[in-house]
Amino acid sequence: MKDKLKDCIGWLKGKGVDYADCRLVRREKESIQVSDGHVDTLSRNLDVGVGIRVLHKGAWGFAATAVLTAAELRKTANRALQIAKASALTKHDPVVLAEQEPFVDRYATAFRTDPFAVPTDKKIGLLMQVCEQLAGKQIKTAEASMAFLKMYRAFVSTEGADIEQDTLESGAGFNVVAFAGGEAHRRSYPNSFGGDFATRGYEFIEEMNLLDHTARVREEAVQLLKASPCPDTVTDVIIGGPQMALQVHESCGHPTELDRVLGTEISLAGGSFMTIDKLNKLQYGSPIVNITADATTPGGLGTFGYDDEGVKAQRTPLVKRGKFVGYLTSRETAPVIDQRSNGTMRADGWNRQPLIRMTNINLEPGDWKLDDLIADTKSGIFFDVNKSWSIDDKRLNFQFGGECAWEIKNGKLGRMFKNPVYTGMTPEFWNSCDAICDDSHWHVWGVPNCGKGEPMQVAHVAHGAAPARFRNIKVGVTK
Repeated sequence: MKDKLKDCIGWLKGKGVDYADCRLVRREKESIQVSDGHVDTLSRNLDVGVGIRVLHKGAWGFAATAVLTAAELRKTANRALQIAKASALTKHDPVVLAEQEPFVDRYATAFRTDPFAVPTDKKIGLLMQVCEQLAGKQIKTAEASMAFLKMYRAFVSTEGADIEQDTLESGAGFNVVAFAGGEAHRRSYPNSFGGDFATRGYEFIEEMNLLDHTARVREEAVQLLKASPCPDTVTDVIIGGPQMALQVHESCGHPTELDRVLGTEISLAGGSFMTIDKLNKLQYGSPIVNITADATTPGGLGTFGYDDEGVKAQRTPLVKRGKFVGYLTSRETAPVIDQRSNGTMRADGWNRQPLIRMTNINLEPGDWKLDDLIADTKSGIFFDVNKSWSIDDKRLNFQFGGECAWEIKNGKLGRMFKNPVYTGMTPEFWNSCDAICDDSHWHVWGVPNCGKGEPMQVAHVAHGAAPARFRNIKVGVTK
């Protein structure tokens, strides 16, 4: 296949294109879901194809095929070229690509146990045990799931890039719903919406120790049935790691995507308030807030060797000591701010064009222990695990709901609250941050369901985060 891809590149070079690349993607995915002792989903599918991008006279063309013969690849390359020629007739400004070294390299995810080699009955058996332990009085449903993804990518370009990558992802989680008196409440582990994911092998599932957490999660779901509603007030909040990951995702990750800022990607989730005039000027957060885009974070779901433009994975500051200093960029958008791409272009498979996507967008750890941070908080609320989210199309005003929360009174955790919600405006919120827990509490949370683009593309990203405190935050549902 590599020879066939190189033949296509050679043919396109002979046609005088500005630039072209061919990307072969082979994806094998396994999904297992168990509900209340029954296997709901057991699937394994294989997906293989080639996507070809062509830049001709300053305009893009793209075509893809799952037929991998030399003749079909040549036909697909020609179709991409013809699309580029047609696009050139209506372009406003020609596409200019940032300079890029053409790497020749191979990258592979480090892992101990291939999850696709683990017997299926062993994986189902573990999920069955989880559901069995979650069952109990007032428990309406219990669900547990696993998902694995193995992907091979080969990338060649007219500039001489020749890159192969083998990546592996693993993830699992469970949730339980308690029901009584017409009211239902959910608790999840280790995170909501599917659990936690990483570029690791089956050892990642084993290290979750799912069975060790079923009793606590079940009891918390039941406790929520009798818990007090979250009060409507302004108070200090400590936000747990899983919820902090989503906060970073929505209020920093998305608004620093440079295509959103420039208006070339706006339909699904809007643009961004973090416009170019604010770069290196906006005080995004307090001086302790440091947020980085790091595609080299070990085990992160946004970790890889090279993006889908052949740009090497790297670490880029987005917010440094509270100041907004960087964007997620591509070879096409980076020249707008006089930079080179920082390697964030990724596609959801072979038949989609690469878009700017988050990698591992990490809130760097501080120096607090969680117990000390709680003890230092006279009055407040501790939020844990996301239940709902809403943010405007400029990524400025937001509202997040948690599965549950606890009152903090005189430096101690107290009664549980149900339906907790907090709201804010992004810069005001992050400027109110006065404490972040240290690396002993820091964890990289995998998010395998980040949507963007038309047609929709789903990216696998991650966020390193630790619990953090924010002062004078509006909580509860205001009238």
